Amino acid sequence: MFRNIYKTLVIGLLLLSPLSYLPAQQLSNAVKVLKQEFNLVPPHSKDVQYFDMVSKLQQHAPDGTPLGWDVYHLSLRCIPSADPSVGDEYTCLKFSVKLHDSAEVLIPALTNWKYHFKLTDSAKDSQGQVFGIDHSKFENITDENGKRLPVANTYAVYNAFIDFHSMSVFADRTEAGKGAQNLHHIGDKVIHSASFSQPPVNLGSQIAEGSYFKNGEITLTFKGLGLVNQKASALLGYDSGESSFYMLMKPMANMEITTKGSSHYWGDIYKDLSSGWIQKATLHEMVVSQTTIPGMTSKTNSVVERSIVIKNVKMKK
Repeated sequence: MFRNIYKTLVIGLLLLSPLSYLPAQQLSNAVKVLKQEFNLVPPHSKDVQYFDMVSKLQQHAPDGTPLGWDVYHLSLRCIPSADPSVGDEYTCLKFSVKLHDSAEVLIPALTNWKYHFKLTDSAKDSQGQVFGIDHSKFENITDENGKRLPVANTYAVYNAFIDFHSMSVFADRTEAGKGAQNLHHIGDKVIHSASFSQPPVNLGSQIAEGSYFKNGEITLTFKGLGLVNQKASALLGYDSGESSFYMLMKPMANMEITTKGSSHYWGDIYKDLSSGWIQKATLHEMVVSQTTIPGMTSKTNSVVERSIVIKNVKMKK
């Protein structure tokens, strides 16, 4: 019996020895690397980038029962621009939607759709559109079978592009206020300049102007280093704090549906220290809201969980 215990202890010590007895010189070198100053906002390289993004959304019943996932799958190509005033050219190679247990379907109107993106102080273009994403592209959107998407799902399709480019807000240099450029050492933390910002969330004719999302106090932390796609990457963590939103929907003439709610989102971003491009990003969000519908005495409560994974990928031949 004692022999077996001794044998187990010996095996355990042998397994732990690579960690417990790291050569002093290697340990010293590792500490030097971790303590050095980093530049987290190098200029983006000019090589073409490809991204794969999966957004999952799940509603919960009042008793907490999950009601199934809606999955939105976006594939993007980015051709960096030689002219910063124009912005990089993005192409939506494809966009698919899978609602609960239904079959996955493509959104033909978005296949090979091109647009330009660049970060600005206001994060809006001259028409007030967030990140310059054209609202008209999502008006009366249909799937490959000609079936029109419900308003909530249409908004989720549009919002996938907003979520994608929001990662650049956190990972890239800010024109004003604090951002990734202020993080130099592992453990550094700042209150991001996007804190308490209130971007509009109106879309088309059914989600009216006056709708907005208000961020809380957003923190950005240089959490460490990682290896993604065989690239040395900075690991950034972001947290939205207590956020809120208000949406005014007009599904038909003389009818207004209002939704008020709170949101808390957070996640990680891995950014290549050499090329400046995001290699991977995640987002998790909990949303609690209440909707008022004219003619109904009771209000509709909703709890939604969202999960997003963005990957920088190689072009598939």
